Amino acid sequence: MNQGRTCGGFHFHFQLSFSMEEDEFFGEKLFQHYCAEFIKHSQQIGDGWEWRTSKDCSDGYMCKTHFQIKNGMGHPGTSAHVQECLPMEEALELPLDDSEVTETTAATEVIKYEYHVLHSCSYQVPVLYFRASFLDGRPLALTDIWEGVHECYKMRLQQGPWDTITQQEHPILGQPFFVLHPCKTSEFMTPLLKNSRKINRNVNYITSWLSIVGPVVGLNLPLSYARAAFQDE
Repeated sequence: MNQGRTCGGFHFHFQLSFSMEEDEFFGEKLFQHYCAEFIKHSQQIGDGWEWRTSKDCSDGYMCKTHFQIKNGMGHPGTSAHVQECLPMEEALELPLDDSEVTETTAATEVIKYEYHVLHSCSYQVPVLYFRASFLDGRPLALTDIWEGVHECYKMRLQQGPWDTITQQEHPILGQPFFVLHPCKTSEFMTPLLKNSRKINRNVNYITSWLSIVGPVVGLNLPLSYARAAFQDE
């Protein structure tokens, strides 16, 4: 495979022939490799992921911003927290007249989500940081985030929310973000990776991991990411 690749503005000059070993070590170098492959496909399908670095830090992170519509007035038999993706162009074209805004927001609310994927040196796994706010800049509270978690995850969340979603400082930006705690990541990723090796199937760690943890906070990946990983075999 090629030794030099550029993706999202960052370069790799090492042999792209990685495979997770039995100890499932996932260092910064391997993290950036999988992010590069992930972003390459994102650019191909226009999914909005990009790589960012800080001038004060050599480490980088993968990020995406998107908008969701949150139903404010639920209809009979539906949840008040049903969400759907809203393209950025539509979100920025909301009515400017006060009466129109009042009428619109009475039925729906538009929420801006920022998702950041970083590498955890402590746990040696990727970590999903995110924050959410209304278009007027008001941030969502931690309780709002908990309430918006998909139904199939709420049981675990109610048993120990602080083990699932917490709020802490972004390690690179130094700003408050919500984070999905990484303490269980190796527990569910190790069997998946071992099974992939057993059947000799190529997987992108970031793609597999994000497809599992992302839906907890409203982040869903197109199926084409999985197909892209298989095509790279």
